Amino acid sequence: MLFKALSSRTRIKIMKILLNREMHLSGLAKELGVSVPVVSRHIKLLEKVGLIKKRIIGNVHLLSTNIGSLEKVLEPFIEESIVEINKDDSLFDALKQLPGVEVQKVGENQYITSINGEKGYYIYEVDGEIPTKPVNEFRPKRNVTLELKKLVSVNKKKIEVKIPHKNK
Repeated sequence: MLFKALSSRTRIKIMKILLNREMHLSGLAKELGVSVPVVSRHIKLLEKVGLIKKRIIGNVHLLSTNIGSLEKVLEPFIEESIVEINKDDSLFDALKQLPGVEVQKVGENQYITSINGEKGYYIYEVDGEIPTKPVNEFRPKRNVTLELKKLVSVNKKKIEVKIPHKNK
C-alpha cells in the first residue's frame, strides 16, 4: 500500500511541499493547480499509509509529512547480526567482527566509512541514543543494541541558475 501511495507524481509533489511546511488543503490545491476534491483524495491515501498527519486548530486542518512512518516501514529490511565482545572491549571491537564494515582512523579516533561497499558518513546509536564518545572509546557495561546509520544528504532546495545570452 505504501508503494502505491508513492506511485503518483501528484502525491510525490504533495510530500515535497509538506516536507517544508504545514499547509491547509485549499492552499495545497492552489499550489498544485488542481481542485480541492482531487487533493483530498490524494491526502486520504497518504494518510491511510501514515505519510501525512493532521494538526487541527479550531476548524482548520493543517497537513504535514510524517517521515518517521516511512523509516518504520523499511525497518524489517535492516541486516541484523549478533557479536560478542569482552567486558573491557569497545564497540569498535564488535565492528571488527563484521564483514563489510570499514573503519578509518583519523587522529586517535575510528570512524565508520563504509558498510558493504557503500561508502559515506555513518553515525552509531546505542539503544537508540547517540553517544558522545567515538566508537573506539565506547565500552558498554551491559548488552546493548548498536545501530549504524548512514548520513544521507537531503536536498532542501533546487536552484536553477541561468545565464542570459547577450545580444550583440
